[in-house]
Amino acid sequence: MKANLLIHGAVALSVALSGMAVATHAFAAGGGDYGATWTSDGKLELPKDFHSWVFLGAPLTPHALNGGAAGFPEYHNVYVHPAAYKAYRQSGRWPEGTVLLKELQLTREARHADGSSDEASGRGYFPAQLNGIDISVKDSQRFAGTSGWGFFNFGHHAPPYAKLAEPAPKDACAGCHEANATEDMVFTKFYAPILNAK
Repeated sequence: MKANLLIHGAVALSVALSGMAVATHAFAAGGGDYGATWTSDGKLELPKDFHSWVFLGAPLTPHALNGGAAGFPEYHNVYVHPAAYKAYRQSGRWPEGTVLLKELQLTREARHADGSSDEASGRGYFPAQLNGIDISVKDSQRFAGTSGWGFFNFGHHAPPYAKLAEPAPKDACAGCHEANATEDMVFTKFYAPILNAK
């Protein structure tokens, strides 16, 4: 009797482990690894290799053009994980698990009233020190309360940045994206030349 129970238990365990292996393989085969790594308590880890991701663009909102009080007075250098970029180019939709990373970069010291400075190429705005990282992750189940995206701040200051971040409250980021984003909580109009490149 005990031998039979042990055999049945071993078979059940083997089936369960096989199922887990199949599920893990299916996840990997589905291309679901788009750069997000989570701790057991739901914090997002800062990606280590994001400068090798696809660079989408760098909108700029300097203080001098916003009454001296721009919310983000820096270049917004936006990167997306290559697998998510490829999936978007194929389907026109951001897949579950998409990670978009925005690294802030200050402009060079202003030489003119409009915040611009002079370089060999002419008068304009030029990048200087790094100044922070924000990340958004598409996960419709985890972030159902913020239209399927979670937003994270790893510090608005010079590096080093925090290694972990908790989801930001809705009024910190998600509310603005819900009201103003072009498509699926993303300001795709700023990145259209890259997203739609032929």
